[in-house]
Amino acid sequence: MNIKEETVYSNVETANSKQLAILKKHFPNCFDRDGNFIQERMLEVINANEVELSKESYSLNWLGKSYSRLLANLPPKTLIHADVEHNAQEQHKDSKNLLIKGDNLEVLKHLVNAYSEKVKMIYIDPPYNTGSDGFVYNDDRKFTKEQLSELAGIDITEAQRILEYNDKGSSSHSAWLSFMFPRLYVAKGLLQDDGVICISIDENEHSQLKLLCDEIFGEQNFITDFVWKNKKGGGNDSVHVAVEHEYIVMYSKEKDKLERLFESYKPEYLKRYSEEDTESKFYWDTFKRKSGKQYYPITCPDGTVLEYDENGNKISWLRSEARFQSDLEKGDIRIFQKNDGNWSVQFKQRLPKGKKPRSILINESLLDKSGTTSDGSDDLLDLFGFHPFSNPKPIKLVSELINIIVSEQDLVLDFFAGSGSTAHAVFELNKTDSANRQFILVQIAENLKPEDAAYEKGYRTVFDITKERILKAGSKISESQPSFNGDLGFKIFETVEDFRIEEDDKELALSNITMFDDVLLTEEQYQTLLTTWALYDGSELTTPIVDIDLDGYTAHLCDRRLYMIAPDFSSNALKALLHKLDDTDDKDFDPNKIVYYANNFDSVKQLELNEALKSYANKKSIEIDVVVRN
Repeated sequence: MNIKEETVYSNVETANSKQLAILKKHFPNCFDRDGNFIQERMLEVINANEVELSKESYSLNWLGKSYSRLLANLPPKTLIHADVEHNAQEQHKDSKNLLIKGDNLEVLKHLVNAYSEKVKMIYIDPPYNTGSDGFVYNDDRKFTKEQLSELAGIDITEAQRILEYNDKGSSSHSAWLSFMFPRLYVAKGLLQDDGVICISIDENEHSQLKLLCDEIFGEQNFITDFVWKNKKGGGNDSVHVAVEHEYIVMYSKEKDKLERLFESYKPEYLKRYSEEDTESKFYWDTFKRKSGKQYYPITCPDGTVLEYDENGNKISWLRSEARFQSDLEKGDIRIFQKNDGNWSVQFKQRLPKGKKPRSILINESLLDKSGTTSDGSDDLLDLFGFHPFSNPKPIKLVSELINIIVSEQDLVLDFFAGSGSTAHAVFELNKTDSANRQFILVQIAENLKPEDAAYEKGYRTVFDITKERILKAGSKISESQPSFNGDLGFKIFETVEDFRIEEDDKELALSNITMFDDVLLTEEQYQTLLTTWALYDGSELTTPIVDIDLDGYTAHLCDRRLYMIAPDFSSNALKALLHKLDDTDDKDFDPNKIVYYANNFDSVKQLELNEALKSYANKKSIEIDVVVRN
């Protein structure tokens, strides 16, 4: 058994490194011994009769595109920390919902391993780049022009231009695209194969967004542009035309794997479906119809044959004769004599799963289908007693989208959480149909301005509003419907600066060093490292981490991985570990991976652990990988 050295989120990516890794995995014959890609070999592989190679192509280009591809590939430069106090509260401790504070690109990268292909729906309401919405793109990754040129594969001149507009901040189309590309690119990996993304946008960046999504998700996976009437009236803020709508761009990850989308029926429509059997709800409807070419005789119980109408014309029936006979045999057809002595043929008109969604989302006067921005403001006013957020999306709109796409156990992601409408919508939908949809919301701690109404009420960041909105929404449902036992809680995590020592750092960022050079982490640093490692290894943030006592030394078990971070690992702790591994009565303890913190395990400890694991009895027949991490 050999110990594997590992660096979590090694910062060695380039603009194309992840894509090249995929190619090497599936087409190793297209690379030479030095790892260089051989284009001619790839052309030989795909140049079959059924593949048509195009010499012409259409693509979206902008200043900074190569840089944005690099940003999509670079690992996160932060760690993940849990809000221990909040998460331990009774209403939150068992929740599967998440609210994460931090830059959404950083958070998305942290989620990649654990939440890959687990999200059914992404809904986001990103900056519209209207020129007055405050969007300015500044990236805090620091490169020299030489470094950027090498990593992004661009010339020095372009690298210099990109760094200049990054440094001064920009709200150009190029800046907006550079901001959106890496976020959408990483987010795509979180979607299930039949997952869907919905993006709210207005006309300022709609055209650019459509082309960007064509590139990331594939033009063939475009579903529709919903047009949402977002205002009840007015709209005279435009110079030439009163604009009363926005768009919601919808793409699927793999459209051919996406089942039909259905919109729920309104209660008024469902009233007629008053009967129900083991298959579905239904009502009895008349079978005869006047148009069509499905002519055949139907024999009634008394021998009467129904074939001609009162005018002597052959009757065309609703379904084929074979379908009629099949439905008759299973009881979906009934033939009975009415009071006037005539015979009636009826069939079970079954309730369809739903109706096909319409691309126009309009506020219907009575049904109030999708709401408006003023409804979104009213949603918040109802909870807060004032207006804490500008132009929030209404619950009705987000609920309508979720209801079309998301089934009972699915996960919804919103990484521009804003006022928290998505979480509120999930709560309300679950309350309505007792489903168990879950959400992940991401919101950066964007500072409020002193003149903002929320600031005057004591809120300091947008994240504070997001958190409070979810708390208030859950409390309101609990108060109004005490019998509802669904998940109205949420756990909180946040990104924090990476405190670990880098090789070229001369100053120690940790709290102290012992005389034996073991690193003493603060409790917060310790838990942060544990949370980040478990997430990196593929455990969801809501997965329990169990403390394991090894003769006074505390290790942690999560999804069959044993983490050892503390500095006081002794020979007695090693003996206790080997005993637990060989204790056949302790079937719950069967780690297949042991991960320990390099700074707290010197070479002697590492050798002792390695040799012990090679020679122990292994009565449970567990294959264990040992990893040392910095």
